[in-house]
Amino acid sequence: MSTAYKNRIQEFKSALAEESINLTTLRELSFSGIPHEEGLRSLCWKILLNYLPLDQTLWDSFLKKQREVYSQFLREMIIQPGIAKANLGLSRADVTLEDHPLNPNPDSRWNTYFKDNEILLQIDKDVRRLYPDMAFFQRPTDYPCQLILDPQNEYETLRRRVEQTTLKAQTVNRNRSGVTNVSSPGKALNLYPSNEYEVLPSGSEAHWEVVERILFIYAKLNPGIAYVQGMNEIVGPIYYTFATDPSSSWKEHAEADTFFCFTNLMSENRDNFIKSLDDSQCGITCRMESVYAMLRDKDHELFLKLGEQNIKPQYFTFRWLTLLLSQEFLLPDVIRIWDSLFSDRDRFHFLLLVCCAMLILIRDSLLSGDFTTNMRLLQDYPISDVHLILTKAKELQENR
Repeated sequence: MSTAYKNRIQEFKSALAEESINLTTLRELSFSGIPHEEGLRSLCWKILLNYLPLDQTLWDSFLKKQREVYSQFLREMIIQPGIAKANLGLSRADVTLEDHPLNPNPDSRWNTYFKDNEILLQIDKDVRRLYPDMAFFQRPTDYPCQLILDPQNEYETLRRRVEQTTLKAQTVNRNRSGVTNVSSPGKALNLYPSNEYEVLPSGSEAHWEVVERILFIYAKLNPGIAYVQGMNEIVGPIYYTFATDPSSSWKEHAEADTFFCFTNLMSENRDNFIKSLDDSQCGITCRMESVYAMLRDKDHELFLKLGEQNIKPQYFTFRWLTLLLSQEFLLPDVIRIWDSLFSDRDRFHFLLLVCCAMLILIRDSLLSGDFTTNMRLLQDYPISDVHLILTKAKELQENR
């Protein structure tokens, strides 16, 4: 470890040692990358995502309260419905008079159960294949949720629901813009069929099962949006960062902390996932067009070239923007980009700048390429040096 890097770690520790954290100072430090050592990144993200209050004296009571709230979510949305399902149909009265699987009433417990199952199966399919080139998400967590795994709780777990259900989650071949290639060819999500993952023995759970639970609780609490394919790619890096915190006191609560940070981030990004808002001012179509509007201002020649070839922004920026570039780079590089993204005051405007920088950095190739070559470049981005991309984005930001 170089002296400069040690000094940088010390700068972060000094900033985080203040009783009342100076957010401006922390943003400036974090923009250039946050060290993972000593749990600094994990802690900074919790502050930058508006989870932890700036007043450190409030942390203990705040965290205790939030983690208890999350435990209550687990009880109300997984354990209690699981107990009810386990008991449904045990008596003839349950099935014939009170409720039954074919009851069309929207308030029917069975109706709710089946709708939840459709969402759960899509989540399950997506989280099992999360970062398939890494072993992390298939490994057992050091801190399995004791509330969920308590043998005294006789209930149908999410794991059992997935195993026993006969419903089939619909395979999504197209994204909302009609583009079939949602995943980058070089980082395909189908490298390992989900049935290759063996569920861990009783008393253990894999990291992907924790992510599944977070997404299921989010879907239940946000029925207007529920779960949309791609949310798994946003929660994954956050959970990975928190679950690899060197401090066991933080790592133990990675699930609850991830849930609240993900919820906060989605509150800023959720409009991208709501199809009815696609063409509104806050929707994804407007955001995609903003990338080209910025490119027109920053590199008019390249803008015209893409227009001549009829390469529309939705052909590639849909994935870039909705998934916060999580599918374009390897996980360590995604995390580094997110350091800068989370630390910017207007993080989603900075994301537009990063997308514009990515285009300008391959301008020579795009200007000389035909439609097919250029689409291949844009759907499997060739530059892996994220420092170069972030430096260019910052340069574009300063040259407004």
